[in-house]
Amino acid sequence: MQDEGEERNGTALDPKLLELLVCPLTKGALRWDSENSELISKSAKLAYPVRDGIPIMLPSEARPLE
Repeated sequence: MQDEGEERNGTALDPKLLELLVCPLTKGALRWDSENSELISKSAKLAYPVRDGIPIMLPSEARPLE
């Protein structure tokens, strides 16, 4: 049985953590993309990776969105 928030690929993100996190550049809300294990900032047009359940909130590590 999977824990709440755990995705098929094994990466889990605590829903409470998602409520607290914001984009470090714009301070805007983030959306969880479970398929790619990323936190999406529409305002900054960046995707922040989540590795082993830990969000990497560094703009230098983020992937630009098209």
